[in-house]
Amino acid sequence: QVQLVESGGGLVQAGGSLRLSCVASGNIFSRNAMGWYRQAPGKQRELVATIASSSSTNYADSVKGRFTIIRDYAKNTVYLQMNSLKPEDTAVYYCYYYRARAYWGQGTQVTVSS
Repeated sequence: QVQLVESGGGLVQAGGSLRLSCVASGNIFSRNAMGWYRQAPGKQRELVATIASSSSTNYADSVKGRFTIIRDYAKNTVYLQMNSLKPEDTAVYYCYYYRARAYWGQGTQVTVSS
């Protein structure tokens, strides 16, 4: 059983910053990947950033240089630091954890006004 709880979304002006947090509970193993996806209205869910057990990271091209994913293994928490936000970053952001299958959080809304 895995539970993921996100927080930190909100409304911000373009150019601003937000930090999302995701706390995982249950059968969590540091060797399994965690990360963030997002889904904008009318669009498919897309990868934002992932972090593997070796702390290697992967980012969508659209967020490289602006977003940073950090994982605190002791707290089973993954963060997404989002800087220089753009209106096109507006979406529901979902935390995920992968072990045999993907587990998802409930999502947190991020809205960037122009």
